[in-house]
Amino acid sequence: MSTATENGTGGNRSSEKTYKKTTSSALKGAIQLGIGYTVGNLTSKPDRDVLMQDFYVVESVFLPSEGSNLTPAHHYPDFRFKTYAPLAFRYFRDLFGIKPDDYLYSLVNEPLIELVNPGASGSLFYLTSDDEFIIKTVQHKEAKFLQRLLPGYYMNLNQNPRTLLPKFYGLYCIQSGGINIRLVVMNNVLPRSVKMHYKYDLKGSTYKRRASRKEREKACPTYKDLDFQDMHEEGLYFDAETYNNLMKTLQRDCRVLESFKIMDYSLLLGVHVLDHREGGEQGQAGGDGRRPVAQRVLYSTAMESIQGDGKAAEALTTDDTMGGIPARTHKDEKLLIYLGIIDILQSYRFIKKLEHSWKALVYDGDSVSVHRPGFYASRFLKFMSTRVFRKTQPIRFSPSKRTRTSIPALKSCSQEILSSQADERNEEDRRDRLVGARSLASLDGQAVFGSYLRPDIVPANPSFYEGSSMGTISTSSIFVNVENQTEDRDDVASSSTFTLEDSAICLTSEQSTMDVDMDRDDGSVLDVYL
Repeated sequence: MSTATENGTGGNRSSEKTYKKTTSSALKGAIQLGIGYTVGNLTSKPDRDVLMQDFYVVESVFLPSEGSNLTPAHHYPDFRFKTYAPLAFRYFRDLFGIKPDDYLYSLVNEPLIELVNPGASGSLFYLTSDDEFIIKTVQHKEAKFLQRLLPGYYMNLNQNPRTLLPKFYGLYCIQSGGINIRLVVMNNVLPRSVKMHYKYDLKGSTYKRRASRKEREKACPTYKDLDFQDMHEEGLYFDAETYNNLMKTLQRDCRVLESFKIMDYSLLLGVHVLDHREGGEQGQAGGDGRRPVAQRVLYSTAMESIQGDGKAAEALTTDDTMGGIPARTHKDEKLLIYLGIIDILQSYRFIKKLEHSWKALVYDGDSVSVHRPGFYASRFLKFMSTRVFRKTQPIRFSPSKRTRTSIPALKSCSQEILSSQADERNEEDRRDRLVGARSLASLDGQAVFGSYLRPDIVPANPSFYEGSSMGTISTSSIFVNVENQTEDRDDVASSSTFTLEDSAICLTSEQSTMDVDMDRDDGSVLDVYL
């Protein structure tokens, strides 16, 4: 059981805690001494492939306070430092691009920062000055479970290094005065250089999933599922590609956790509101507050961790986003999201089964946090995909009501114009035929029928009807030329003339020039009587 003595006030207050009768300062010193020795000693061993027995190797070294031929002297109590699966964890660090010198510099050369608000597990959390690594104290059963998990964890990382699951870089144990303190080194999900306006621990359950009054009084409280629904009722909106990549990664990670029979894990979610950014806000907590532009750890940021094209993710990881995932609220507020799955070292053992059984007798069994792995994963994914993360709908063009109503009106108006013009045209054709018939009846009989009595005489001006049979009319190109009609009978025969040019008769109308497409829309047919 850990106790704490608060020194100072404010958000950056320091605290001296004891964990298993060991002060926090002594624990931090032992951690740095032990990791410095084991990692430095590991560099002398040649690189080789990881074998199955490497996952179960435990190396131990004793570090007395007065020092020895292999270890330096120190002012802490004597302790023994154990390293679990050193070759396997070295492979994990190489997979994420962590060089031994960088690992030692982050953990050993710079002082460790103790987090004041770790959570309800009672574990101690230490953060490196460069925001890269988190050191967490774990229980004995959690350390043993991680050892059994290492072979499957090794296989999963080889297949998919882009994951929201915790990235373990080392497992250690400090023995002092008959007490064992086990530690695990992981990636840091929430960078200290970015202020988190909201922080959530989400499981997808509803039973007792609301932050307590004591938690709400803290400077940076960690809210829970019901609090998220109250504060972000509409959820967080991502573009379609980011949403699909995020959900694909969560589905893949939950499938892995279900295969290992792991449940009761959480999604740690940090929300940074860009509209609330103030001068000097970033880098306010310890150190110089600057995060390196080119990070040493690969796939460590939230954007890099989600499944998708590597180039696309790296392109969005800039100084402006600080590795966060751009998002928006329903009020169109710009956000940066930082997230990762935590607390995966809880298997569905006999104790957990018993806990679920008695809680199900009193409360709704599906609402409690502890549940069988398959149901827990499906409930977790459903909550994340429907309540927490949502996809922004693409903006589609929708014509206005005025535009939609104006198109049929314009078409109706054009049809009326075409119909009136067609009626006028038909009336003129009928009048022309009537006038032509009357003029033929009034002609002199000898002039009209002289061609029948004298075949050698050819009429000088053939009539309209006779001229219609003189030649072949090509329908490929027709141009109509109708002169203004007069009431004089003598001019009827010459009122309509045909011009044959290259087997193409062109008909033009001076009274109305209309487009062919408009004639088709009108549906009228121009009858030509030849």
